[in-house]
Amino acid sequence: MKRKLAGLFVAVVLALVCLLIRVTYVNAVSGEQYARQVLSQTQAEYSSRTLPFKRGEIQDRNGTVLATSEKVYNVILDCYVVNSSQDYADPTVKALSEVFGLSEPMLYEKLTNEETRESRYQILMTDISIEQKKAFEEYQKDKSVPEDEQKSRRKIAGVWFEEDYLRKYPFNSLACDLIGFTYDGKTADWGIEGFYNNTLNGVDGRRFGYWEPGDGTTDVTQTIIDPVDGCTVVSTIDANIQSVVEDTIARFNTIYSGGPYSSTRGAENVGVVVMNPNDGSVLAMGSSDPYDLNYPRDLSTYYTTEEIGAMNDAQRLATLQSLWRNFCISDVYEPGSVFKPVTMAAALESATLFGDETFYCDGSEVVSGTRIKCANNEGHGEEDLAHVIANSCNDGIMQIAMKLGVDEFCSYQSLFGFGTRTGIDLSGEASGILYTAATMGSVDLATSAFGQGFECSMIQEASAISSIVNGGSYYRPRVVSRILDMNGATVKNMDKILVSRTVSADTSSKIKAYMKMAVDEGGAKYAKVNGYSMGGKTGTSQKIPRADGKYLVSFIGFVPYEDPQVLIYVVVDEPNMENQADNRFPQWIARDILKDILPYLNIYQDEPLLEENDVLRSGLETPLGDSQSDTTADTNVPEVQGTENPAETAGGNNQETEGYTNEEAGLA
Repeated sequence: MKRKLAGLFVAVVLALVCLLIRVTYVNAVSGEQYARQVLSQTQAEYSSRTLPFKRGEIQDRNGTVLATSEKVYNVILDCYVVNSSQDYADPTVKALSEVFGLSEPMLYEKLTNEETRESRYQILMTDISIEQKKAFEEYQKDKSVPEDEQKSRRKIAGVWFEEDYLRKYPFNSLACDLIGFTYDGKTADWGIEGFYNNTLNGVDGRRFGYWEPGDGTTDVTQTIIDPVDGCTVVSTIDANIQSVVEDTIARFNTIYSGGPYSSTRGAENVGVVVMNPNDGSVLAMGSSDPYDLNYPRDLSTYYTTEEIGAMNDAQRLATLQSLWRNFCISDVYEPGSVFKPVTMAAALESATLFGDETFYCDGSEVVSGTRIKCANNEGHGEEDLAHVIANSCNDGIMQIAMKLGVDEFCSYQSLFGFGTRTGIDLSGEASGILYTAATMGSVDLATSAFGQGFECSMIQEASAISSIVNGGSYYRPRVVSRILDMNGATVKNMDKILVSRTVSADTSSKIKAYMKMAVDEGGAKYAKVNGYSMGGKTGTSQKIPRADGKYLVSFIGFVPYEDPQVLIYVVVDEPNMENQADNRFPQWIARDILKDILPYLNIYQDEPLLEENDVLRSGLETPLGDSQSDTTADTNVPEVQGTENPAETAGGNNQETEGYTNEEAGLA
């Protein structure tokens, strides 16, 4: 027995010695080869690859997330590893097919094709969720299947998951014009996403896998440089106010969609801007044709499959860019009579007027041989400054402009920000088109005084009126309030920026009073929110070409009167009615929005409630028939007769070079 045990011991020792000699020999001769094979089979852990950063969020003023990035994964197939053993291909292909529904012929094609069979990086799927990733991992480890199946699944190789981020917009189309979207999760041209692209982006990290020789051995090593996530942008937008704005626009489009010009919308376009006039912050901004930020290239909401199929690439791109365009900052138009408070403010501030003047309106004014009639062809009679605004009197405002003069008028236009970009922190802002002092004739001055003959954007008009009603401070409009780092700490406060002083407090007080009379007694009465003091002004502008008879109607107003906290500007471009020159439409939209948002903003009623009447009823409940058209709300189109001196109207920016014909100017 002792001899047998001794022999067994010697045999075991010899076997161990032989094994040690063999291991030493293999390590010396082929150690690096086997180590590389191990590295290849653990590609996900040791490969050199990029670690993506997480793009920062966009939040509303209350912290509601409007845009975020969710972690997703790309499914990567390492064909080289799968082909390193004949036992790997079938179980790997089967797993990918059963878990992800991938085509088996497609997978075998990648494994056998000359161009891909040795590839280390074949993307099979993108943007899968963490739940899908876990499902694949659980498939590999599932012990409820038979033993043979478990052995087969242990041979799955060459599949790994690459981390990435997918941009998500939780509210879909809400504030789409303001937020914008990213093309690939990292680049953007539109909205906040585009303007603050570099701020929202972070810095990619990196994982390095490499060989490190030392002490006669070669070790597999990795170094990780963590990514730096992007900053969060906190906007001035209030998601609740934005929702009210968009719902009201949608309701208007639904109610008036059955008109003579369209079966699907109430106007060619509707734009709304809601601002805090005391600091330039935009609370909401919306227009017609919203689109889903998660699917910004989807045109199916507005076009049939056949119409989309008939578009070539250039047409499709042009259609998409039109859809993505922010009407409130990128489109320019002749504003109409909402500009009259600016003309009046310029005259008061320049001491051309002192506030106690009166003007006689006889229904028209002859300017350099051109008769330009007022909206009231019979004339308003003797009017003080308040009634020139309240009655939207073209005759009176033209007389004021003539006293002001071309040089002063053009100077104040520039001071109020017309003709230049406001600098709002959004991409795609337009500057508008103005006459210069050198190109403006006397007829041009007369018509520009009531908002025709030059072009501006909604944000320019809203910012200008804000400066008038807040006491004379012109603040740069903005949609972002602060920047937060990846840990939530404030990096930068985007404080209000005072650009200029436009008018004195005294001038501001006078214009506010005139605009209040326009709501209480004049043509802006349909915007009145019961129980609130407010001021406002309507506008009606005939579009070019004038002969087409197309109109843009608008309303701009502020609440409350004494200390304005909210300014709203509504533009309805080509209402879907035979009589488009009816500016009750924007007033109704403004009133319905204000009725909802004023209590939300804790702005309390400061006037006794009025008895309900037709003026206080909204036209957004039932469609307005043409027979119900209001002829007292500054909607009459005045007439301009004869140009005795055509040279007076030459020059300038655009279409007014041949003078006016009937029904081409003097709009209320």
